[in-house]
Amino acid sequence: MGRPKKKGTSGAATAYIHRTKAIKKLQISLKDFRRLCILKGIYPVEPRHRKVVGHGNQAPRTYYFVKDIQFLLHEPLINKFREFKHFMRRLKRAYGTKNMNSASRIRRNRPKYKLDHIVKERYPTFIDAIRDMDDCLSMVFLFSVFPKTKETDTRFIQLCRRLSVEFMHFVIASKSLRKVFISIKGIYYQAELFGQVVNWVLPHSTGFAHPTDVDYKVMKTFVEFYTTLLGFVNFKCYSSLNLHYPPKLLLDSPEEEVVEEPKVKQRGKKRKNEEKLKKLKERERKFVEKESVEDRLAALSQTLQVKGTGGPEEEVDIDEFPASETDDPERVELAKQEQEKLEKFQNLFKGLKFFLNREVPRETLVFIIRSFGGEVSWHSTHAVGSSYPETDEKITHQIVDRPTMANTYLSRYYVQPQWVFDSVNARMLLPVKDYFMGETLPPHLSPFVVEQEGEYVPPEKQALVNRQRGIDSGIEEEEEDSDIEDEEEEEAEGGEESGSVVEDSSEEEDDSEESDEDSDDEQSEETGPPAKKKKADSKKKSKKELNMSVEAGTVEVENTHKRHQQKTAEERRLAEMMIPKKKKRLYNKIMHSRKKNAQEARVLKEKRVAIDKEKKKEKKKQKLT
Repeated sequence: MGRPKKKGTSGAATAYIHRTKAIKKLQISLKDFRRLCILKGIYPVEPRHRKVVGHGNQAPRTYYFVKDIQFLLHEPLINKFREFKHFMRRLKRAYGTKNMNSASRIRRNRPKYKLDHIVKERYPTFIDAIRDMDDCLSMVFLFSVFPKTKETDTRFIQLCRRLSVEFMHFVIASKSLRKVFISIKGIYYQAELFGQVVNWVLPHSTGFAHPTDVDYKVMKTFVEFYTTLLGFVNFKCYSSLNLHYPPKLLLDSPEEEVVEEPKVKQRGKKRKNEEKLKKLKERERKFVEKESVEDRLAALSQTLQVKGTGGPEEEVDIDEFPASETDDPERVELAKQEQEKLEKFQNLFKGLKFFLNREVPRETLVFIIRSFGGEVSWHSTHAVGSSYPETDEKITHQIVDRPTMANTYLSRYYVQPQWVFDSVNARMLLPVKDYFMGETLPPHLSPFVVEQEGEYVPPEKQALVNRQRGIDSGIEEEEEDSDIEDEEEEEAEGGEESGSVVEDSSEEEDDSEESDEDSDDEQSEETGPPAKKKKADSKKKSKKELNMSVEAGTVEVENTHKRHQQKTAEERRLAEMMIPKKKKRLYNKIMHSRKKNAQEARVLKEKRVAIDKEKKKEKKKQKLT
């Protein structure tokens, strides 16, 4: 027999390490350890048995895997962190001795590092990076709208703004936007990139209130990594569409070559001052040109250049190959139909020209409209990048967020911004009459919520689904029917009051004649023998037969939907009988949860009916007043 193993030398006790021990092993500070873990994607873990891992100590500690800490030992960033620590010590000493020349020289030699190798380590393939883009985009878009404060570094704000604009240009060029939703937190977007679904949120452009319970240093570390990742992704995305990166606008003129004049020997301070002034003017000119290009890029209203041709991206017709014998013809036909629907959806606003008023969110609407093939412009005094004026007669829709306007054109629709969002989510151009100026807008339903079987579906969403399927929504018909019913009720109430006197006399005579017969029948039924009861039943039947009448026969139409429902119900009942006993309990739990959801849906439906009734009553009162 071998020796017994010593306690704490194998298993979970050696698989974990607490944070203090890990910092001592890496020989770095707690601040640098946190930064390193964020950049490398290493996070704390919760061991199953804390007492075993802590060697009997159950104190609340932060644990990591030992393998992760050993992986960090060979990270080149640790040496850069140590160099930066040495740099800060030298800089403080120079400022302490008031040696400004030495301080400026030290600042120029600030150590720099790159995170390219970490991005390659964490994401071996491009699809892996796309799958992890949700948090990256949300953080970059958040920092892009931050104001310049002490807590937020200006360099990161400008970098995030540039990267977010480049990403939006790619989404516009590839027409990969799928869903949009406005919420209290911000505007949610969904795009489909290389077969992967990516979601992110853009905060509303409102006044910034600096929260005190947020650690901006941790956020800055995340953004430092995410900007590097998004730079890689943008480059790869632009290359896939054969676009220039960094992006170049289609209307940009090629850069003029600066012809250097032959150098002439200059004498005196006057010549030197003139050269300095020329250099300063040249720098200012280049800076202004750079700013104007950035502003026009951020406007999102212009097309990007393609490599080689210098023109816009051309739509290439995809070759169609005949289906092989092994392919299922039904699946091929379904795939073709889906592709046609997608192409139609991607060109939802094609051929439409929009004009934005000053009060609407310009960047969001430009991004959405151009992603679906529409043209858009705004007032030239509002922002850079407007392409046509308000007086253009080809404008089909003007986006307005005010109750009335002084001057209007009869050749265009004046709609509220929600029409654009709802049309995208519905994948079709909705009727504009519900979105005119001053109209009460319909509810803005979230496209990210998908109701399962048995769950409550709002009537507006059901009407939208019916409209997408080509079925009449039925809302207008229901409203007309309800109005007709209300009118009939009112007429009936009035008729009852007027005709009650006339009808009462005749009814009393009939009732008096029938009451004697009914009383005799009732007495005979209660007190008489079974023979008399049979006679009473025969009398009742004879009365009913007297009221019978012959009507023309009608062709009975078979309800195929009802028959299909009966068939599926019978199949489900038979399938339930064949469930094995082991899985019957799980099936009962699933059915119980479905019944619970159906009950909740029923309650919500009843509430909605009650609310609709109250609204109708209020409308009636308003009409009467």
